[in-house]
Amino acid sequence: MGERIEASALVVGFDREVQHRLRRCVAAMQRMVDGGWFIGHEDTIGMEVELDLVDPLGRPRLVNDAVLARLGRADMQQELGKFNVELNLAPRRLQGRVLRDSERDLVAVLDGCRARIEGLGARLLTVGMLPTLSAWQLTAERISTNPRYTLLSQRMRAARRRPFLVRIADGSEPVEFTTDSVAPNAATTSLQLHLRVPPDRFAAYYNAAQMIAGAQVAVATNSPYLLARQAWQETRIPLLEQLLDTRRRSEVQGRAPMRVRLGDRWVNGPVELFDEIVRLYPPLFPMLEAEDPDTAIAAGCVPGLRELRLHNGTVWPWNRPVYDVQDGRPQLRIENRVLPSGPTVVDMVANAAFYYGLVRAIIDSEPAPWSQIPFAAAEQNLHRAARDGLAARLWWEGVEHPVDQLTRKVLLPAAAAGLDAWGVDADDRDRYLGVIEARVRGARTGATWQIAAVGHLEEHGMERIAALREMTRRYAENARTGTPVHEWPVP
Repeated sequence: MGERIEASALVVGFDREVQHRLRRCVAAMQRMVDGGWFIGHEDTIGMEVELDLVDPLGRPRLVNDAVLARLGRADMQQELGKFNVELNLAPRRLQGRVLRDSERDLVAVLDGCRARIEGLGARLLTVGMLPTLSAWQLTAERISTNPRYTLLSQRMRAARRRPFLVRIADGSEPVEFTTDSVAPNAATTSLQLHLRVPPDRFAAYYNAAQMIAGAQVAVATNSPYLLARQAWQETRIPLLEQLLDTRRRSEVQGRAPMRVRLGDRWVNGPVELFDEIVRLYPPLFPMLEAEDPDTAIAAGCVPGLRELRLHNGTVWPWNRPVYDVQDGRPQLRIENRVLPSGPTVVDMVANAAFYYGLVRAIIDSEPAPWSQIPFAAAEQNLHRAARDGLAARLWWEGVEHPVDQLTRKVLLPAAAAGLDAWGVDADDRDRYLGVIEARVRGARTGATWQIAAVGHLEEHGMERIAALREMTRRYAENARTGTPVHEWPVP
């Protein structure tokens, strides 16, 4: 989210002009695709890791401004809450030792930051949802100082015309609350995986990513607690879908789409996704830039399409299409957003290996696997996986499977073949997919570890709030060792 935006930059009241410019941006992108502008393609990946700031007892520390000032890193920025920051790894080629190199770089950054921020009473924690958060820490007053976030919350509330409602009734413990801001979104932190793809293969990669979203979540759940209630194994999913819903009642009744969703169909190309974003979602950040996309293309210049990129940043599909310009050259990426942050660096790189390998294996299959199943099955898989984790049953090739058997017998061998096709080092392939296999075999994800630890503490007399704090403290200590979560002890 992090680009700084001031309210004075918005052109409120010029809806027709803004909509016209957005449509011209989409048309310009189509001309670029048709004209072969996306040349010199390289298979590259990138990672964004969202982190929480906590004190030594695992409680949130609302000091991201001070932390970022102390660190002075261009690759780190604020996220929504004052206890959130985001780290961006530089893109690299998807080949060779890319996985090991990504782990090395992430460990180096986190270790290097640790000593520098301890004087602020803060530690960095990678977890899908911070278990120790209370309602008072998830209010508009605790939103980061970047004006973009307050403006976004205000614009979303105005679009909705009523408070935001979150209701999760089918988890282990029900959760329900209303709020006048999107500040509770700060409870969620994620691992976002980028994959650069050429236009002619975009649809195949995108459909493959949609198809495996449920499997990704099932083996990586790490968000079981919200406001001291145990909800879903990956509570991020329903929380974000409901909290970032700007639809008015009439739009809900008319079945208008939510801003956070998997989708409603398999796609045929990248431009149709951007066109859909323009057609279906009113802009929250209406702008009119000086650059005219048609004039830029006529002059042989790559257009920035900033209006479209800003608008795209206010819609959050679980797999998001991204247009970007780097070194003066346009590119298209898929931003995979379904995964939680953490528990450790090796766990996150293992999740990335599973994703990149499985996507490649699927697009190399004939016939295209997504063409053999209804899209609704992929959406159902995602929500089953988020609710039940490794206990979920997922549809695959027309048959319902227990997720542990599906992963071990079908998906992990496919992911291994996909990583081989990318040219990833065989030792790294086995190391990181082995982490996934051990998780599944031992039924131990970040979510199951948290639930087991809290259950143990409550059995020994702790109240829920105290148990969550103690569990989070132990989680942080285990995470600092770098040991993957399936090896963590549960006393």
